[in-house]
Amino acid sequence: MYVGKTLFAQVMEFVPWTSFARIVQRHGGNSGVRALSCAEQFRAMAFAQLTWRESLRDIEASLSANVGKLYAMGFRSAVKRSTMADANESRDWRIWSDLAALLIRRARKLYANDALGVDLDNTVYALDSSTIDLCLSLFEWAPFRSTKAAIKLHTLLDLRGAIPAFIHISDGKLHDVNVLDLLAFEAGAFYVMDRGYVDFARLHALHQAGAFFVTRAKSTMDARRVYSAPTDRSTGVISDQRVMLNGHYSAKKYPEHLRRIRFKDPESGKTLVFLTNNTALPPLADGTSNPSLFNVAKNARALGYKTDIDEDVLQPVSRHFTAIAKREGFTIGAPVEYDYSQYQHQVPGGMLSNLRFQLRKVGLEHKFPAALEEAIKV
Repeated sequence: MYVGKTLFAQVMEFVPWTSFARIVQRHGGNSGVRALSCAEQFRAMAFAQLTWRESLRDIEASLSANVGKLYAMGFRSAVKRSTMADANESRDWRIWSDLAALLIRRARKLYANDALGVDLDNTVYALDSSTIDLCLSLFEWAPFRSTKAAIKLHTLLDLRGAIPAFIHISDGKLHDVNVLDLLAFEAGAFYVMDRGYVDFARLHALHQAGAFFVTRAKSTMDARRVYSAPTDRSTGVISDQRVMLNGHYSAKKYPEHLRRIRFKDPESGKTLVFLTNNTALPPLADGTSNPSLFNVAKNARALGYKTDIDEDVLQPVSRHFTAIAKREGFTIGAPVEYDYSQYQHQVPGGMLSNLRFQLRKVGLEHKFPAALEEAIKV
């Protein structure tokens, strides 16, 4: 018969107990405790989670049925449901929050080198919330509607390993967009979120922090196209445009270019409109676009200015789009020479690129100068 450690005891060995002891001491978790220390409380709740216990009575009954194994599992005495109820109610919640943050940091390191399924070395986060319905008579502190209570679980998920990097629990009435105020944005990381998080002031704060966002555009968004980039419609991308916001207040909140991409889902046939602030990687720069951010940063440093751009993070993204540009035969980083005719036809740079691409597709690129001459006449 096996007389070694129980499986539960082996699982508990992965918990950083030394760090946990420091957390408990920091918050005074064991101050005045005679029975059921914080470590034993954690073991009891972990046992309940791993064995699908449904109540404190169920936990007590299951542990009492294995009295001979309690010491090997880390318990110094029998666990009573009244003692556990008091501990759950009175212990500082920050003990468990700090422990969760510690475990998340350790787990993320294990998955840091995992592939995302795309050629991208940046950290990619998904931000969303879930509403959990509760009984209003039992949870009066979580009002939601006139007949029921609810809480919202706001989660920022690291897509490498699907590990939560941030969790916030609020009442059900808190709007999703307010959670952006609680996040410390990671420079160079991508944040993927739905339309509920579209607030241009908050998105601009994310942009200024050096991070990137990808979200869905609202149908009521008022924006004007600045220029368009060529697209390959066989990939589902209908258009790739730089846009500026038209609304007086919206333009004040986000005074810079946004990138708007229309994509047609081949399975559902629906057209999706995405917004992002990722517009200045080298393969997308120069020509009729803005200069490369790497070139701008280099020149700024030469002039004695300090930049906060993490170029090491952006290099893999640049290589990804450079490979696409080479494969499609696009010119990379070629400056546009001075041409007085631009002041005559006044066609924006993006439209010139798109027109040249469309003429090339039908074998009429040699007609490009004649088309501009016609535009001047019109």
